[in-house]
Amino acid sequence: MKVHLSSLGCRLNEAELQNWAQSFQAKGYALENQVEQADLVVLNTCAVTSEAARKSRQTIRKYHRNNPSARLVVTGCYASLEPQELEKIMGVDLVVDNSDKEVLVDKVQEILDAPVMPEFATEPGESSLFTRNRERAFIKIQDGCRYRCTYCIVTVARGEERSRSIDDLILEINQLHEQGIPEIVLAGVHVGGYGSDIDSSLYELVETILEKTNIPRIRFASVEPWDLGDGFFELFKNPRLMPHMHLPIQSGANSVLKRMSRRCKTETFAELVNEARKYVANFNVTTDVIVGFPGETEEEFQQTLDFVETQPFGHMHIFSYSDREGTKASRLSNKIEKETKKQRSRQLHELAAKLKHRELTSQVGDSADILWESSTLTLENGNKRYFGYTPNYHKVQLDLEAAYSIERQIIKTEIIGVTDDNLLIGKISQQGLDKLATVIDTTIKIKQL
Repeated sequence: MKVHLSSLGCRLNEAELQNWAQSFQAKGYALENQVEQADLVVLNTCAVTSEAARKSRQTIRKYHRNNPSARLVVTGCYASLEPQELEKIMGVDLVVDNSDKEVLVDKVQEILDAPVMPEFATEPGESSLFTRNRERAFIKIQDGCRYRCTYCIVTVARGEERSRSIDDLILEINQLHEQGIPEIVLAGVHVGGYGSDIDSSLYELVETILEKTNIPRIRFASVEPWDLGDGFFELFKNPRLMPHMHLPIQSGANSVLKRMSRRCKTETFAELVNEARKYVANFNVTTDVIVGFPGETEEEFQQTLDFVETQPFGHMHIFSYSDREGTKASRLSNKIEKETKKQRSRQLHELAAKLKHRELTSQVGDSADILWESSTLTLENGNKRYFGYTPNYHKVQLDLEAAYSIERQIIKTEIIGVTDDNLLIGKISQQGLDKLATVIDTTIKIKQL
């Protein structure tokens, strides 16, 4: 039986897909990249905004329309929050609540009686990754969140905090590294809260990963700024820890942060960024900002603009606030008009683009170890355009003759410019190209033998 796994939303959803892929293959299922060719489709939904919920419903209908004979399993935050709505959508065979995600594969076999053929099983010890992302693996380190930001529905959908054991995570990371995966991302609903339920901490986990694995590059998904205790950034002295963190600020006005029940003031956030850059000069901080939160005045929005301009953000995710039933914020008065939210969003996007360009331009002339991705574009002249990421998570593009292949390799690359759409432009030295040519030539000779 062929199974297609798909997700919407956060990186934690992606990490869960990786775990299910491994479990499905261990039980004899084959993974299928195309929905139309699958016998079983599993969709991990999102409900962080009303638009995300709409997209989840839309995707379910599209999958059933494109492959009506496939069994369709729906899970994730939308499935947990709106199971009654899912029952109305044609084609859904099984809804799995977030609380049952750990046994999703078993439920599929038990309830759907989905048969498998033993010859589809993978080799012992092999972990499944998706062909679309062979460079980077998302590691689910925990689930749930003990905090209740007033706008957030995800904490309601995901429940209380549950951390995986350090031994279990070390085993998974080492297995991935043995398969040639060069980079991992530690993901969760509340990454900084790791260990709260098992007498551990994110600091201890990272220390142990550095000690007991040799994975070349380690990153974090979104981490709440108040979770990083004194001395956390000392860990970044180890070059395997990539100098980038996504720290959501959500607003540059302390009065708005208070209404959001955020636990970090702007002054504390700025100190945190300064501390990070003490240890790594080009440390990249990316962030989230919500515009149009209930009651946000023009003065408060201006405070956000002023604060953002003082920070070296490499990128900003900007969201217009929308009500989510079941959150405290949805019951707040003084809702902001749609046009006002649009105008504020445009203004903040323009500022974010300017700040990002400034940050990228400051790196022109530097060299960086770029992890080049498998996805490429073929240009009209026959050359290939590759995309990759610097250690501090800035996207780089590079045009290269078709004779060379740099997929899934980490290569020292000079940064020579910035594109109009804010991508860095890379150039590999002739010495580096000569090394690539040697590797390619050796590989060809080995295959011929």
